[in-house]
Amino acid sequence: MSQVGSAPVAMDAHDGEADELPPPPPVPANVVPIKADDVESEVPANKPAKPKRFPMARPGLGRKGQPIQLLANHYKVSVKSSEEYFFHYNVILKYEDDRPVDGKGVGRKVIDKLQQTYRSELSSKDFAYDGEKSLFTIGALPQVTNEFTVVLEDVSTGKTAANGSPGGNDSPGGSDRKRVRRPYQTKTFKVELCFAAKIPMNAISQAIKGQESENSQEALRVLDIILRQHSAKQGCLLVRQSFFHNNPNNFVDLGGGVMGCRGFHSSFRGTQSGLSLNIDVSTTMIVKPGPVIDFLLANQKVDHPDRIDWQKAKRALKNLRIRTTPVNSEFKIIGLSDRNCNEQMFSLRQRNGNNGDVDEVEVTVYDYFVKNKGIELRYSGNLPCINVGKPKRPTYFPIELCSLIPLQRYTKALSTLQRSSLVEKSRQKPQERMSVLNDLKAGNGEDIFPRNGRWNFNNKKLIQTCSVDKWAVVNFSARCDVRNLIRDLIRNASAKGIQMAEPFDVFEESPSLRRAPVSRRVDDMFEQIKSKLPGAPKFLLCLLPERKNCEVYGPWKRKCLAEFGIVTQCLAPQRVNDQYLLNLLLKINAKAFNLGGINSLLQIEASPSIPLVSKTPTVILGMDVSHGQPGQSDRPSIAAVVSSRQWPLISKYRASVHTQSPKLEMMSSLFKPRGTEDDGLIRESLIDFYTSSGKRKPDHVIVFRDGVSESQFTQVINIELDQIIEACKFLDEKWSPKFTVIVAQKNHHTKFFQSGSPDNVPPGTVVDKQVCHPRNYDFYMCAHAGMIGTTRPTHYHVLHDEIGFSPDDLQELVHSLSYVYQRSTTAISVVAPICYAHLAAAQVGTFLKFEDMSDASSSQGGHTSVGSVPVPELPRLHEKVRSSMFFC
Repeated sequence: MSQVGSAPVAMDAHDGEADELPPPPPVPANVVPIKADDVESEVPANKPAKPKRFPMARPGLGRKGQPIQLLANHYKVSVKSSEEYFFHYNVILKYEDDRPVDGKGVGRKVIDKLQQTYRSELSSKDFAYDGEKSLFTIGALPQVTNEFTVVLEDVSTGKTAANGSPGGNDSPGGSDRKRVRRPYQTKTFKVELCFAAKIPMNAISQAIKGQESENSQEALRVLDIILRQHSAKQGCLLVRQSFFHNNPNNFVDLGGGVMGCRGFHSSFRGTQSGLSLNIDVSTTMIVKPGPVIDFLLANQKVDHPDRIDWQKAKRALKNLRIRTTPVNSEFKIIGLSDRNCNEQMFSLRQRNGNNGDVDEVEVTVYDYFVKNKGIELRYSGNLPCINVGKPKRPTYFPIELCSLIPLQRYTKALSTLQRSSLVEKSRQKPQERMSVLNDLKAGNGEDIFPRNGRWNFNNKKLIQTCSVDKWAVVNFSARCDVRNLIRDLIRNASAKGIQMAEPFDVFEESPSLRRAPVSRRVDDMFEQIKSKLPGAPKFLLCLLPERKNCEVYGPWKRKCLAEFGIVTQCLAPQRVNDQYLLNLLLKINAKAFNLGGINSLLQIEASPSIPLVSKTPTVILGMDVSHGQPGQSDRPSIAAVVSSRQWPLISKYRASVHTQSPKLEMMSSLFKPRGTEDDGLIRESLIDFYTSSGKRKPDHVIVFRDGVSESQFTQVINIELDQIIEACKFLDEKWSPKFTVIVAQKNHHTKFFQSGSPDNVPPGTVVDKQVCHPRNYDFYMCAHAGMIGTTRPTHYHVLHDEIGFSPDDLQELVHSLSYVYQRSTTAISVVAPICYAHLAAAQVGTFLKFEDMSDASSSQGGHTSVGSVPVPELPRLHEKVRSSMFFC
C-alpha cells in the first residue's frame, strides 16, 4: 500500500458517501416531541452547531532573507492509488456475564486470538486495531453479524495453560476451588464488531492535496494505527503515537526508582511534498524494573526496608504489574496486606488423606511459602505482602518474590531533580546552530547588535530604568550574607542606570516559626513590616530557603500582589554572582510599572516602523491555559490573557487570569456578561490598552494562542474568537476591529538540520514550504539560538487574518516578538506574549496551590464550562499592580 523512503525531506528555508439512514423510531405515547427551535436555543454558547469560520488558505510564501538548504526528519511515503475502502468497526468487548472489559492490554490479546480462531470465517482479512474501540479492515468483513466468542487461557498472567494459573497453588488467599479442581484458568470473552463507517483509501491523496475532510483524517489515522500495531506486536510500550522498546541501552536512571526511556514518535502527515512520515526521538518515564523492594528503597530514598513508609509504598505500587518467582507468573498489584508476612493469616484448604475430604486450616503467608512450598524467605517476614487478588478475595505474595516487569509508565509528577536530570541526560547534539537578526536599542541611545540570537548588557544601560526607593528585604530563613547581597545588588543596579536606595530594613524570620504553617509565617512577616515601616513599601525583595517549590512562594506572592499591591521579587541566594544579579535586575526593572521600567526596545518598535502595527492602533494578545501536573486532576485550570499596552510599543504587557474547570483547554471566560457588566478576561485588556495608549481603541487585534491541537483550531476561531468579538461589542456596539488569530505549537516532532554541519539551524530560520500543510497557512520558525541539544522550532498556524499581513510582514512580526522578552538577553523560541501568558498562569496558580481544594471547590462563582462543577475563583490582583508585568 505504501513505501517509506530512505532519506529525509530536503527543502529551502525561508466528502464521504452518505449511507441511507433508517426511519426514526415511533414516538411513545407518553413523550411530547421537542421542537427543533427549542433545541437550538439550548445549545450552549461555547458549542456552535456548525462552524462559520475555517482555517485560512496560504496566501503565498515568504521571500525575505537568505535561502539556505535544510534537512527535515520527514520521510517521503509513496501511496498507490486505490478505489478500495477502509471499513471501520467499533469493537465491543464483554466478559461471559456481559460485564464490559476495562483492563488495558487485554483487547489486543483478544483480537489476536479472534483472528487465529476465526481466520476462515473472516476470509483471512488483516486487522488494524488501535487496542481500544476501533478496528479497520480493507474491504468489508464477509458476515453481516460479527459476533464472536473468544477463549483466552490465563489472561491475567500472560501464561499458557501448561504454566499453571494465577489463582493456583502459589497464591495464598486465592480461590481453593480453582486450586483443587482446575490445572489452569481460562476466560471467555464476547466480541462484537459493529460497522461504523467506510473510508475511501483515495482520501489519503485528498489529504496530500490539502482537501481535508473527516475521511482524510481517518485514512491517515489508519496508517498510524498500522504502525502502532506493528510496534505492539514487538512488545513495545505504546504512548499515544510513540513507541518504546525494552532495551536497557535506551534507559537513563533519573533517581527515585524512575527511568527515562528513549523511543520514537511516528505520524503520517499530508505536506506540500506529498505524504510524509514524521519520525522523531521521544522520551517517556518508566518505573525501574527489578525487585519491588529495590524500587521502594529508591523511591523513598531510604537505605533499609524498616524505614519504608508503607502508606506511600501502597500508593506508589498500586496498579503496577509484577512477575513472581519461582513460577514466573504475572499479576497486577491492588494493594498491600494489613499485617506483615509472618502475621498475615489466610485459610488454606487441604485434602485429608485418601478419602477426598477437604480440611480448612489457618496459616500465615510466611509459613505457607517456607513450609508448604519450601521457599527460603530471607527478609520479607517482617514486611507487608503484595496483594494481587480482588478487594474481597485477596491473594498475597511475600515482597521478595515479586519483581516489577519492564516498560511500565511512571505517570506521577517528577521532582525538580528528576526533571533536570531527564533534560540533561536526554539531550542530543543537533546537526546545527547560529545566525543574526534585528537591531535592538539600549539605554543612552546605544545600539546592541545581537549575535547568534543573543546579546549582553555589559557596559550598557537599560533603556528606561526605574527608581527603587521605599523598599525592604524579607528573609524566610535563607542562609546568606544579606548585607553583602544588598551592597552588590545596589552596585549592579547603578551600573545599569537603576537608581536604588538603601533598603529601609531587613526583616528576619523568627527561628521558632520555621516549622510553623506557611500562612502563619507569611502573616507574621507582614506584621513585622507593618509595625516597623512608616508606610506601605513600594517593593519587597524576598529571600527564600529553597530554589524550587518553596512552600512560602505562593502565599507570599498572593499576599503581596492581591492584598497589598506591592511589587515583589523572590530569590534563593545559594549561588549569587554579578550575572545572577543582572538577571534579577532585568525582572525588577520590568515589573516596576509604577516607575516606568523597560529593559530594551527593538529598533523598529522605537522608530516606529512595524508594518500594519505601528501606523494603526494594534493590541497583541497572548492566551494560554495552564493545567495541574500529573496526578492533580482536581486542580482547576488557569486561563491567562496578556495584552500589549502603550501602543505603538510591543514590549510592554499586562495580564488577566481566571480559573476554569480542570483540564478544560478551551478558554471559557474571555467574555462573561453579568447583568450590565462583563467580568471576562478580554474587557480588562481592552480598557487598559485604551487608557495606556492615548485613549485610542485598537483597530487591529492580533491573537497568539498557545496549547491547542489541530483538532481544536475551528473551536479557536469560532468559539474563542466569537467571545473576543462579543467583548468588543459589549464595550461599543459600533466598534469593529480587524482580527488576526495565530496558534503557536511547541509540542510537535518536526526538526531541522543543516546538511553537512554539526550546528543547529541559524536563529531567524523560517520554513514555509515542503513540510508544511498543503493548503493551510502555517510556517516553522527557529527564532532562538539552540545552545544545547537540537533546536525545536515553533510551528505557527495562521488561522484567520482580516488585517491582511503579507507572509513576509507576518513572519517578521513573529520574529520581532521573539526578541522583546524582558527577562532575558536572548531571543526566545516562541513569541513573548505567549511566554508571559504561561508565566502569569503559573504564578497566579500558586495562589491556590497550598489551599484545601476540596473545600474551595464548593465555593460559588467560579468560572466553569457548561455542566461542570464550580471551581474556586482567584483573588483579584490589587489595583496598584494590576497593569504591571508582575509575572516577569
